[in-house]
Amino acid sequence: MKNIVVIGAGTMGNGIAHTFAQSGFKVNLVDVSQEALDRGLKTITTNLDRIIAKGNLTEEQKAETLGNITTFTALQNAVGSADLIVEAATENQELKLKIFGQMDEFAPENCILATNTSSISITKIAAATKRADKVIGMHFMNPVPIMKLVEIIKGYSTSKETFDAIYEMSKTLGKVPVEVNDYPGFVANRILMPMINESIETLYNGVAGVEEIDTVMKLGMAHPMGPLQLADFIGLDVCLAILNVMYDGFKNPKYAPNPLLVNMVMAGKLGVKSGEGFYDYSESKKAEKVAKMFSK
Repeated sequence: MKNIVVIGAGTMGNGIAHTFAQSGFKVNLVDVSQEALDRGLKTITTNLDRIIAKGNLTEEQKAETLGNITTFTALQNAVGSADLIVEAATENQELKLKIFGQMDEFAPENCILATNTSSISITKIAAATKRADKVIGMHFMNPVPIMKLVEIIKGYSTSKETFDAIYEMSKTLGKVPVEVNDYPGFVANRILMPMINESIETLYNGVAGVEEIDTVMKLGMAHPMGPLQLADFIGLDVCLAILNVMYDGFKNPKYAPNPLLVNMVMAGKLGVKSGEGFYDYSESKKAEKVAKMFSK
């Protein structure tokens, strides 16, 4: 596989495109607007500059990486010679099913269709295509160029050939692939999201404040960042969407999102991306100031 298409130029999409391009693959990056694509390329350029500053990349390698990326606003124009398409659109089931129908229609017959979904059923996504054996989950972690893990999720009909090809390709990207079966939340979010939700529940019940909860988990459990800061980093809307998928999939009340999380998303307090969540990011992206709503 040499020709890669990445659908979505947002946080995950541009990170996936960056990773493939830096590994020498030709990447077609697709989004609905040129503005979104330009933002994605700007992020990739900034991240490459950070790697250069650490002495782990040369200016020539940066130029080669950016030269491996071509942008498109029309999916059908980007996928004609694709060996692998990785969908990294918003975590919305209806949107993903629509995109996969289009991918199946326009992509070559032997092209593998992968999704970066963090919770939605691979089997359900595959059912929107006529090539269920070639549909697979490829769940990267954020930030993609740095994080080593990739969850490789098999749908009900995913073939061994497809799984083996994606498993081995992940290694060529410098990642550590882990085989996972198709259940809501997979492994990472099935464990992480209930922890985040319980942290919000702890705050909601007045057990402790934002900084106190995060400090306990950082210093007591050796987590690199607290769960409320991590929720802000992921995006509270994304956390809510994943919890809803798991709640709908398992029908178990332990996955029901806390009312505080629901209200914050409805109010547009989504974390880093909106400038405010559990912390105030108007002056810094480093969660140095608790949001006014939660300040003492």
